[in-house]
Amino acid sequence: MSGSARWLQILGLGALAAGLAGLDFSAPLSWLSAGLLVLAGLKLAEARSLPERRLVSLLTLIGGGVQGAQQGELLPSLLQLLATALGLAGLLALEVGSGLSWCAVLRRSLAVLLAALPVALVLFLLVPRIEPIWQTPNLRGADASAVTGLNSELDPGSISNLADNTGPAARVSFSSGQLPEPAERYWRVIVHEQFDGQRWKQRELPSNRLATPAGAASNPESKASSQVWLVEPSPVNALPWDGSGRANPNQLRVNRNGELQPLQANQERRAYLVRATGSPQPWQQRQPSPADLELPAGSNPQLEALGASWRDLATPEQRLAAAKQWFTQQDFRYSSTPGTQRGLDVFLFKRREGFCGHYASAFTAFMRAAGVPARVVSGYLGGTWVRPLGGAPYLDLRHSNAHAWSEVWLPGQGWQRIDPSAWATAPASQAEGSEAGGSTNPIGSWLQWQWWGLDLAWSRWWLGFDQAGQEALLQRLFGDQRQWLGAVVLGAVAGLLALALAGLQWLQQPASRDQISRELQAVVKHLKRSGVEVEPGESFEQLCNRASRLLPASASSLQELASCHNLLRYAALGKQERLQQWADWRTALRTINKATKSTL
Repeated sequence: MSGSARWLQILGLGALAAGLAGLDFSAPLSWLSAGLLVLAGLKLAEARSLPERRLVSLLTLIGGGVQGAQQGELLPSLLQLLATALGLAGLLALEVGSGLSWCAVLRRSLAVLLAALPVALVLFLLVPRIEPIWQTPNLRGADASAVTGLNSELDPGSISNLADNTGPAARVSFSSGQLPEPAERYWRVIVHEQFDGQRWKQRELPSNRLATPAGAASNPESKASSQVWLVEPSPVNALPWDGSGRANPNQLRVNRNGELQPLQANQERRAYLVRATGSPQPWQQRQPSPADLELPAGSNPQLEALGASWRDLATPEQRLAAAKQWFTQQDFRYSSTPGTQRGLDVFLFKRREGFCGHYASAFTAFMRAAGVPARVVSGYLGGTWVRPLGGAPYLDLRHSNAHAWSEVWLPGQGWQRIDPSAWATAPASQAEGSEAGGSTNPIGSWLQWQWWGLDLAWSRWWLGFDQAGQEALLQRLFGDQRQWLGAVVLGAVAGLLALALAGLQWLQQPASRDQISRELQAVVKHLKRSGVEVEPGESFEQLCNRASRLLPASASSLQELASCHNLLRYAALGKQERLQQWADWRTALRTINKATKSTL
């Protein structure tokens, strides 16, 4: 079985290698996963002794655990489970030698995994969560110009033709299972504060200006609704969300502008949960800074003059209403092919044709000229509502759903969203969340939607039991008697391990007489189909001798069966000897099956 053990170990390392594709190598754990894989591969290539080959399986199991700490989505979890099962199977094949077939080795490996599952469940439910051992500093994407759909810079005047990229951007499922109202389908990502008269830029915030963890300060007993997000890789160092609630895991932060930012660069597919808290968000009430009123003088003189004329109005609400009235009285048209328009004055007073970036840029500049703090926000709007066969419904966001709008500061209300694109004729695909129909989509898209549904259902289960959920469970189980938690965990783990070991030992017991009888009955049925009937009072050995004369092509294999039967039933065999006899039995039986099939 040593050759089989080697192939099982190779397959296990292959499963680990497949899992590396989804890792973010800006994180130390990713390099640890890759290093373990390389070490295991090198050790497998030069291993000659049994202890060295055992080490390969051990490195495979550790590598699966390290990857499991980084990725909780469905496909990586399946790959980790496969790598673990193959690692155990390779180790088992090394220990039992040639006594078991491939199927038997895999069955026993799965039995070990199932025996360990209750222990893992207890640890998952009861062991308190801890903060990450290390964290990397806040990073920006290095190549923002390569981002499709969203960008840290917004320069609509330089875009003559807005490409319709239908590639996947993100998916979100809701605990309510219902599609949110249209006004609630704005998913903020980037806040653009800096304006040079033509381009809007995302302001670099020092790390000490980041807010508290997005998962902090919550009520563990809250039954608030939640969202589970799966976001595709992007160099933009911000993640989509609805701007409210708290996020899990705690490697996410909400900065002063309301951007949900990971502590590590967003170069990997990321899953996270956002749970509503019902409390106001600090970023929404943050007082505006002088940067929110910056407007380069002379860059767009007509815009500046018209906006300054609204300063005479008493309140920001009146200035906002004046801007809206002016927009709606003009003949503005929404277009994804507006042509190059250098400067907002060209868009506002000559072309009057553009997409969401033009409208958000122009309105925000108007508000600043009128003395109202304002900024541009980029994110996603709408989406496609998918109802998969498996899992809960979810909203599928594509890069074509990228959108830009404005936020203005109103005293007593905080930062408020204004979408000036709605004052022109906007495409229905962006204004509303359409519903996917399985019969109108290609089969590839339909299958992808089904898989994503299962992926989101798995992620909701995995992420839903966060620190707050665990705290609520512990409160129900122990109340204020937390001093007993450690003893309960240790006792439960010890008891489950004892039961698991007893179960595994029972599964590995030598074959009983009942098992031998079942094997004999199978041989008798096979010989009957070949025309050899059992005579009254005939022993199994006598049957094999008579069958050898009638089936000369199988004579040696039949004699082998008779010998194995006598040894298994009557001899005092050791464990390895018994396993070897059963292996010889199965080999002889397969030979007889092939011989009889060839004569039929």
